[in-house]
Amino acid sequence: MADERTLVADLKRYVSDFVRERDWERFHNPKDLAVSLSIECSELLEIFQWKGQEDVDVKDEKVANKMKEELADIVIYAISMANATSIDISDAVSEKIRTNESKYPAEEWKGKAWL
Repeated sequence: MADERTLVADLKRYVSDFVRERDWERFHNPKDLAVSLSIECSELLEIFQWKGQEDVDVKDEKVANKMKEELADIVIYAISMANATSIDISDAVSEKIRTNESKYPAEEWKGKAWL
């Protein structure tokens, strides 16, 4: 599976099949998925904890593999949340980008993180 050849629908089905085969649907409610998603995000942050940006070599194989593993967990839980709540990820992302485009016009925000 590569990004260039994989549809969001394929990933949603792949995650859904994995969950269903283990009879985990009953555990995949919005509250528990949100908690799990937050925990996995924290595990990604842990890689950078107490370090400056220059102290974390994201090209180092061990660091890159840990980041990849945690990012995969985050995406899997996000997809599980979308599956459990019938959210269309593509629609949600498109709507959010449109909202952000009007909230943060490029000509005003180019190169700025905040005011």
